[in-house]
Amino acid sequence: MTDIFGLLKGTPEDSDYMKKGVIVQGITGAYGTIHAKNMIKDGTNIVAGVTPGKGGQKFEDDIPIYNTMQEAVDATSAKISIIFVPAKFFLVVAKDALEAGIKLLVAIPEHVPIRDTMETLELAKQKGAIVIGPNTPGIMIPELIKIGIMPVTPFMAGKIAVLSKSGTLLYEISDALTTAGFGQSITIGIGGDPVNGTRLVDAFEMIKDISELEGLVIVGEIGGDSEEILAQKIIDSGFSKPTVAYIAGRAAPKEKRMGHAGAIVMGTYGSAESKISMFNKANIPVAKRPAEVPVLLAGKMEKSD
Repeated sequence: MTDIFGLLKGTPEDSDYMKKGVIVQGITGAYGTIHAKNMIKDGTNIVAGVTPGKGGQKFEDDIPIYNTMQEAVDATSAKISIIFVPAKFFLVVAKDALEAGIKLLVAIPEHVPIRDTMETLELAKQKGAIVIGPNTPGIMIPELIKIGIMPVTPFMAGKIAVLSKSGTLLYEISDALTTAGFGQSITIGIGGDPVNGTRLVDAFEMIKDISELEGLVIVGEIGGDSEEILAQKIIDSGFSKPTVAYIAGRAAPKEKRMGHAGAIVMGTYGSAESKISMFNKANIPVAKRPAEVPVLLAGKMEKSD
């Protein structure tokens, strides 16, 4: 599996990795323009943009725009890109990135056709690449690099990983952690479309061996079984870092479809009770409200000392 932390932070073998930076696909669109400017302001090294038909132009007076990803990758050696295009164009744009050698693709569009996502993921698997999303707020190492649409104010550099199925709860719970003095080593928004390139268990595999990691926060929601799968993986792997969780939608009525496409409970399948029970088996306490997350984490960390 591609070393996502190495891609974002750089490795000893490639100490100038951050100089190669990030390519923004759809940089001249309204959404792409706003968030590219924000990422630059927040310290991300945007090295190129790609918009077919606008090659040769400049973004913000100094960032070159190319017609294709191959041109952009050849010029910059970048391995990371972020996509800001309407869902109907996602497959073409994602293929352009993966065929050009991109190893980390952050997919912002929501409601991408499932077949298009599946085709993208098959190509990513062939190319040894990671896809975050679709419908993700992005991925971030606080105070180093942000590839996404999240605000930076809730986040602080530290040693706690946060994996979240919800964008807004990612912000809220990270803010609660920051206020309590728990900075984050990495935060990953899984994405809200029915099929995502990175599941909770995949994100766990990406971050579990980070050397400076001191704890993990999992932000899940009702619907599906991704939280149960992750809890079993944590049990099987023997992962012992202090871990706490939060499940959104605990009070939702059964068989009520929630905001995310997969968040529907049928009988006991996908229920909050099912997820909480499995987390309890993994010795992972589940907060009843977001503000309780840092309290539970502090308790877990105290016991681990």
